[in-house]
Amino acid sequence: MSVPRLLRRVVFAVSATLVAGSFVGGGSPPIASASFSYQRISGEGSSWAANAIDAMRVNVRQFGITVDYNPSGSTAGRRNFLNGTVDFAASDIPFQFSPEDGSAPENPAPGSYAYIPVTAGGTSFMYNLQINGKRVTNLRLSGENVAKIFTGVITTWNDPAIAADNPGLTMPARTIVPVVRSDGSGSSAQFTKWMIAEHGALWTEFCNRSGRAPACGNTSFYPTIPGMIAQNGDLGVAGYVSQGFAEGAIGYVNYSYALNAQFPVAKVLNEAGYYTEPTPDNVAVSLLQARINTNEADPTVYLTQQLEGVYNDTDPRSYQLSSYSYLIVPTKVAGQFNEDKGATVGAFAYYALCQAQQQWASVGYSPMPINLVEASFDQIRKIPGVVVQDIDIASCDNPTFSANGTNVLAQNAPQPQACDQQGSVSQCPNGTGGLSNVPTDVLAGPVTGGTTPAGGTTPAGGSTPAGGSTPAAGSTPAGGSVPGAATGTTLPGSNGGVDAGTGGQGCDADTGLCAGGSSGTPTGGGTATGGAAGAIATTVLPQPSGWGGSTVLLLLVIALTLGLVLTPALAWRRFSSKEPA
Repeated sequence: MSVPRLLRRVVFAVSATLVAGSFVGGGSPPIASASFSYQRISGEGSSWAANAIDAMRVNVRQFGITVDYNPSGSTAGRRNFLNGTVDFAASDIPFQFSPEDGSAPENPAPGSYAYIPVTAGGTSFMYNLQINGKRVTNLRLSGENVAKIFTGVITTWNDPAIAADNPGLTMPARTIVPVVRSDGSGSSAQFTKWMIAEHGALWTEFCNRSGRAPACGNTSFYPTIPGMIAQNGDLGVAGYVSQGFAEGAIGYVNYSYALNAQFPVAKVLNEAGYYTEPTPDNVAVSLLQARINTNEADPTVYLTQQLEGVYNDTDPRSYQLSSYSYLIVPTKVAGQFNEDKGATVGAFAYYALCQAQQQWASVGYSPMPINLVEASFDQIRKIPGVVVQDIDIASCDNPTFSANGTNVLAQNAPQPQACDQQGSVSQCPNGTGGLSNVPTDVLAGPVTGGTTPAGGTTPAGGSTPAGGSTPAAGSTPAGGSVPGAATGTTLPGSNGGVDAGTGGQGCDADTGLCAGGSSGTPTGGGTATGGAAGAIATTVLPQPSGWGGSTVLLLLVIALTLGLVLTPALAWRRFSSKEPA
């Protein structure tokens, strides 16, 4: 069995298990009728949304609904919907009437389809990178550097521009391998549209160099140049990046794939000057700025999205590459599609908009806001044969809903940490994506006489450094605070502290291993006083001396243990030696 196929089975099982637990045996069938028999239906399209759709397919089986789905890419899904070979499509972009990349126009018959926004999420940059044999989990990239990586301008991980994004890491001199989609992909179209809007000159130069010119608009078919790897579907991209031989690779996939593969994603710099990842909370915040077309008179664009406001959102929590994906459903009987299938497609769509939304965050997506759910209810009514359900919107139990329409998920989304701000002296050690619980040791910024970093704030947005531990039982080491301190890393030096060294810090360009600071003298087993920027801060606990409390406790435990062992034996010896009466 091929690696991508095996990974797909694992991803499918994990996604389905996470969602199914909340629904199996709970809720009621979308159509509660003993006499009704659902028809088997088929869909095709987006791999970006496939983990969500696969989870739904598993869960609706309890209602007797069988859904076949092929994640062949948005372009193939729309094409086969037009050909009448599938009952619905899933796509990250709408039909392309005037493609900007020179591909053939798509011309669906007027009034034959409707869009239903069903999944929200973020296009993430999953990567495979190590420093000194340890996986990096906290990589940060500006939007410009993302664009330069995927247009071949930046080709090594230790490029000064990437180093500037990551002051807490010594980046290795390893070649970057961009992994892009080989199929017609809505995520490629969304990604290239963002690049054109935000970094247009880079995209145009790359398009010309790749031989795609003059069709240099946004495209579902990503151009490639030597040094790039092209893979089919989000699963293919994630499968390649996650391989042991692929160190140095980075690809764009839906956030859920990084979660399932247990790999990190890059934090991307937003307009507010913070590096963020596409968590469900951040996506919910970002999509408050999406403009949704509300012109019902034009079904070619009704409920489709415009994302320029998302790109430029100044909320510190925003993630620029947040977007929606759609179900495209038929509104006329044609070909293999009939009214019995319409009833099943409608039931599946109702399930997608209410019950399924409750668990989207657990599989890496963000629940839909109330306005799009309500509008989509009207779209479902257009499906031939649908059994219309008059649903009280409050009964959906969607995490974004509130009585007045406020997006609660976005309102309660946490603010980023101070160490995620551009210009911070170091960076947050916290992991991301599928390795959020695995921090990466970071280099400290300048250690100077007791001042706190970032204008008086404590490292990591107010938390104690090194994941909650406090150096030297609560005191700041060597008479000052350590901005961006790392945990658990001690370089060779006296008294278990940081090696003072001479002549500056020495770092291996390929491995990122650093040894030595400059012109500082370790004091008291801690970090160097007045040491050099770039030293690795270390948590060093004081060593007990003399008859400390731990020694007394140890002796007490030994005495109690001996008592428990010897007392029964002595008692038995005493009583057994007596003459019987």
